[in-house]
Amino acid sequence: MTAYSLLDLVPIIQGGDVRQSLANAADLARHAEAEGFSRYWVAEHHGMAGIASAATAVVIAHVGAATATIRIGAGGIMLPNHAPLVIAEQFGTLDALFPGRIDLGLGRAPGSDQRVARALRRTLDSSADAFPQDVIELQSYFADDGQTGIHAVPGGGARPHLWILGSSLFGAQLAAALGLPYAFASHFAPGSLDEALAVYRHNFRPSPQLEQPYAMAGFNVFAADTQDEAELLATSMQQAFVALRTTGTGIRMPPPLAGYRDTLSPDARAMLDHVLSASSIGDGDRVRADLSAFIARTGVDEVMLTSSIYDHDARKHSLGLAAAAMRGI
Repeated sequence: MTAYSLLDLVPIIQGGDVRQSLANAADLARHAEAEGFSRYWVAEHHGMAGIASAATAVVIAHVGAATATIRIGAGGIMLPNHAPLVIAEQFGTLDALFPGRIDLGLGRAPGSDQRVARALRRTLDSSADAFPQDVIELQSYFADDGQTGIHAVPGGGARPHLWILGSSLFGAQLAAALGLPYAFASHFAPGSLDEALAVYRHNFRPSPQLEQPYAMAGFNVFAADTQDEAELLATSMQQAFVALRTTGTGIRMPPPLAGYRDTLSPDARAMLDHVLSASSIGDGDRVRADLSAFIARTGVDEVMLTSSIYDHDARKHSLGLAAAAMRGI
């Protein structure tokens, strides 16, 4: 059976606040654990009005305290924003708090604009171009092999599972070269998915962490008891995507809006159809069919589901339907 996991952007909804979003994250993680999800990830984004997971390691600790068995982690940490030593310390601490449960997905995008990137790290000398070396430095801290001349405390000897994230061929090549699992962000950037998976599998070199390639791909699910209800729920995410493409910073997640797609220009509808092409909108049977087709096409070992829905209870129901669909494949 193909594994299934959850990516939570910890959305801040219109009319809500960060406190509510973090409480919902803990509740959603408990729900995912009960529904058999393999892992729960949050992602690092900065300066985004509708995302509450900027302090990613802190959110992971919050979720870890609310759960017992599900793997928890970052999907991902944008390494160009940070000194690798700091990430080794943060995730070494998480590994000590929640042993055997921590994942550390690493991305090379800043997750923000250049102003925020400078504010985070003060200098862009260690930019996306230095990402491979930063990953190797981080591995050295965890291995405590003395290559850097510095012992990370906590961090040295910690064993979080490292992943390389990507939406292009670069991440696929790096994950293959380092022998690490690879997660592709097809839930919002599906264009190079098939080629990236082929590159990763063809070039994979075994490592102490992984003997065979292991690939994951993102997939959006908007599931409900009826097709009409599912299509209505999906309009919140559609509004948020259009706003992000328009403003560059996004908005708090709006409530569903009946007939929203009909208000858009042909160009805006085409944009949504492209960025959300790795998605399913419908009832349980529709979601099972769409997920089955996606898995058959890609051959991924794991699907990272995301379900950005305005109403928390509707979101939990959507994920329950998605879990049932995965169990039925």
